[in-house]
Amino acid sequence: MSSSPLSKKRRLSESETKTGSNCSSGKSVQTDLREAPANGMAKNGSEADIDEGLYSRQLVFGHDDPQHLSFVPLFSTIRLGTVLLTPSFKRTLMSSMTAKLNSFYLREEDLGKNRAEVSQPRLAELNSYVPVTAYTGPLSEDFLNNFQVVVLTNCPLEEQLRIGDFCHSQDIKLVVADTKGLFGQLFCDFGDDMVVTDINGEQPLSAMVSMITKGCPGEVTCLDEARHGFESGDFVSFTEVEGMSELNSCEPMEIKVLGPYTFSIGDTSNFSDYVRGGIVTQVKMPKKISFKSLRSSLPEPEFIITDFGKFDRPAQVHLGFQGLHEFHKKHGRFPKPRNQASFSIYSPKQNADASEVLALVKDLNEQATPPLKQEQLNEDIIKELAFQATGDLAPVNAFIGGLAAQEVMKACSGKFMPITQWLYFDALECLPEENKDALTEENCSPKHCRYDGQIAVFGSDLQAKLGQQKYFLVGAGAIGCELLKNFAMIGLGCGQGGEVVVTDMDTIEKSNLNRQFLFRPWDVTKMKSDTAAAAVKDMNPNIHITSHQDRVGPDTERVYDDDFFESLDGVANALDNVDARMYMDRRCVYYRKPLLESGTLGTKGNIQVVIPFLTESYSSSQDPPEKSIPICTLKNFPNAIEHTLQWARDEFEGLFKQPAENVNQYITDTKFMERTQKLPGTQPLEVLEAVYKSLVTDRPKSWADCVAWACNHWHTQYSNNIRQLLHNFPPNQKTNSGTLFWSGPKRCPHPLTFDINNPLHMDYVVAAANLFAQTYGITGTRDRAAIAELLRQVQVPEFTPKSGVRIHISDQELQNANASVDDSRLEELKSSLPSPQQLQDFRMFPVDFEKDDDTNFHMDFIVAASNLRAENYDIPPADRHKSKLIAGKIIPAIATTTAAVVGLVCLELYKVVQGHKQLESYKNGFLNLALPFFGFSEPISCPKNKYYNTEWTLWDRFEVQGIQPDGQEMTLREFLAYFKKEHKLEITMLSQGVSMLYSFFMQPAKLKERHDQPMTEIVTRVSKKKIGRHVKALVFELCCNDDSGDDTEVPYVRYTIR
Repeated sequence: MSSSPLSKKRRLSESETKTGSNCSSGKSVQTDLREAPANGMAKNGSEADIDEGLYSRQLVFGHDDPQHLSFVPLFSTIRLGTVLLTPSFKRTLMSSMTAKLNSFYLREEDLGKNRAEVSQPRLAELNSYVPVTAYTGPLSEDFLNNFQVVVLTNCPLEEQLRIGDFCHSQDIKLVVADTKGLFGQLFCDFGDDMVVTDINGEQPLSAMVSMITKGCPGEVTCLDEARHGFESGDFVSFTEVEGMSELNSCEPMEIKVLGPYTFSIGDTSNFSDYVRGGIVTQVKMPKKISFKSLRSSLPEPEFIITDFGKFDRPAQVHLGFQGLHEFHKKHGRFPKPRNQASFSIYSPKQNADASEVLALVKDLNEQATPPLKQEQLNEDIIKELAFQATGDLAPVNAFIGGLAAQEVMKACSGKFMPITQWLYFDALECLPEENKDALTEENCSPKHCRYDGQIAVFGSDLQAKLGQQKYFLVGAGAIGCELLKNFAMIGLGCGQGGEVVVTDMDTIEKSNLNRQFLFRPWDVTKMKSDTAAAAVKDMNPNIHITSHQDRVGPDTERVYDDDFFESLDGVANALDNVDARMYMDRRCVYYRKPLLESGTLGTKGNIQVVIPFLTESYSSSQDPPEKSIPICTLKNFPNAIEHTLQWARDEFEGLFKQPAENVNQYITDTKFMERTQKLPGTQPLEVLEAVYKSLVTDRPKSWADCVAWACNHWHTQYSNNIRQLLHNFPPNQKTNSGTLFWSGPKRCPHPLTFDINNPLHMDYVVAAANLFAQTYGITGTRDRAAIAELLRQVQVPEFTPKSGVRIHISDQELQNANASVDDSRLEELKSSLPSPQQLQDFRMFPVDFEKDDDTNFHMDFIVAASNLRAENYDIPPADRHKSKLIAGKIIPAIATTTAAVVGLVCLELYKVVQGHKQLESYKNGFLNLALPFFGFSEPISCPKNKYYNTEWTLWDRFEVQGIQPDGQEMTLREFLAYFKKEHKLEITMLSQGVSMLYSFFMQPAKLKERHDQPMTEIVTRVSKKKIGRHVKALVFELCCNDDSGDDTEVPYVRYTIR
């Protein structure tokens, strides 16, 4: 990966909304990083240049949102660093509280200082575009009037109501967030006239039209290639409709879905007759939402349900939080942990805290009106809330903080559906399954340490156990950074014998900085794992953390061997690809270790917990494979920008990478020609043609030759090939059924004419010529005037379409075609190529695609190549941002979702460390912050199999000691006999990896030879690989018959050799 040099920047204008001063004289502190960091990021508070490279993974917000969100004054009393990683806000922090070590922005030397003033400079480091001010004065109305969004936490209810009334009257958005141990609360008031421009954040759907009827209503039928995906109530618009052209100029129309391929629209009875064609596209319509003020909403709350298994709980907790405020108002403090009435005659307590809170809540419930009034209070829930009122858990803070930060984004951008208006969350499943009596007031009382907020909930015993844990974190990207932060905050691996090992082979890039908050601009190009480890060590000096730079996989099993995995208590994945996830899943199943799995995609996130002998594994269920684009669609019949972008990516690989790699192999590898000739189909001819072109016909001698090549290639792709296609299939050609060939998904193309004054044409030539030059080590230039002068000297050969050229119109036709190799041409190429000996001093330089470096011509080429092809087929072009998202296969990632997901992961970690054994205690989860939607379910139990009367799951196996008591290793004969005697199983086939060690149909001579060989010797001979010294055991797969001769499924074998 590249280090991402300076990216293009956009000039932003000053916001015209409220922007008054964010500070009060003498009571504010503001940081302005006056010197730009070495990597080119703008100084803190810059009101001009927004670096698009920084936000390339936040395309989920849209291209315009950094500008939309810039200079929004934000006032907050919550620890919401997540907000600062998003596009620009002016932000003021306020706190009258002194620092405690329960925040990742605070250090031991900060104890006793004001939290806002201490946090402010560290928050300012997160994003140089966000001016951050600390404020410690009174929250007067004049001061609050400077802001568009106010976020409150740890704030008395009376103060919330006062500020809420003022904000509602002044159209200032308000977010109230609070956590109490395993409980969380969130409230939003975005005013009377909140307009949401995009309620779900999904890309607008589109479909191709095959028929539209005249009538009231008219019915639209889409091509049956794919379901249209629309819902009743959606609005759509039409383009490219022939015949009923009135639809092309209509305002968005509301639809009613009739079926997966049909829907009805308005009155079309007076429109012209439909002829053919048309594209229907979903239109996102603005939606107006009205919010109640906090005071109005408090007695008549509207809830967002976070867990449908706790459907009745929000109202109970809503009353419970009010009871806590009443208690605090009366006593000036919150209830003490586990302080409840004792019935011992030796230590009577008349007014225990939890009992008093319960009495207050009962009074509030009596005064409440339906629907808030509860027929029966859940006293256990209310008491538990009271017990945890002083609890402060980093995972719950992360979850509620991530949600609150996302609501701030919604308030400012109008993107996504806000929370309306109350959200309550609890994770009481994290409490001990058994022996809850061990959570006593003494055990949960403050120990005057940084973990007091956690001890208040779980007691000191769990805190000690967390410190002793050994965990392996795979990945130090967005999720990995957030996990490490939480590990440091909860004390994982911070005690005697504890350790966290983190591995990541990547270096830090600029685009990482918007969501991986352990990194700073000056860390760009450093190793992620080293930097992240150092950052969390700074947060909590007690954490024992080791950083590696190894990719997990078979190649590193000498590093992550049996000893390593057997020493672990668990594994947390923070990976970005399915293959690596499945590999780690297999390792965890083999070593029987818990696995915490999670992932995000824009505003969506999921978590899965894998528990040995209890749940299925990650690999037990898989998502369906992504739908691939048919080859013939890419080559000749594109109809969407995704098709042209994929075509451009294939062009890049086929022009600037693969030919250079093949040439280098031809020169250096004596078996290259032999291997090439064994390739299937026409591949041998294609490879050698490319090598011949690279070494003979297309080999440039100068920069001018590179420009000429780019110009000629432009004509080949955007003019000549299109003319040949139209020669084979003229615009008015009809199929055997009488329909037009160029109809439905096939868009009729037109050739382009090269114009030296067309910027897009020049973009292509500049990028293609420079990339082509790079493959030959020739120096290029960006001087467009000089390139234009060279282009004027290029003589482009005349092209005439040929008859007899075969163009396949479907992948099925392509597969059925007789793909025979022209042997005479193959021999001609072999004899015409310069010999490798003649090329000993020559090498080419393959170009690896890198989307995040805007100086390397890669995305320049992709954008130009794709948009030129889109112009050929009259497909709307894509800008650079959309092109990078699609061609670069960028997975949208935002800090808000990451924080929320990791918070949920770490709640599962509490359960794993305590050793929860009930399936219903664990929670797999899915969330979509855009909707917002939250879904939790207990994990799927591991499927059970059976042979004879023995039940087994994926976590079970046969344990076989390969070394016998006499020191000799078991032979194959002894191995087979062991299973026959001990398990009454006749092995019919035995394999290790891809190596077949034994089968019932094996040749007698080979079987006789192997029968008396040790198992490891057979493995070595068959696999032709030595068994590493680090390997303690081998894995064998079996096919068996039972004593009745029937096939039976059995577990694998762990064959111990050391």
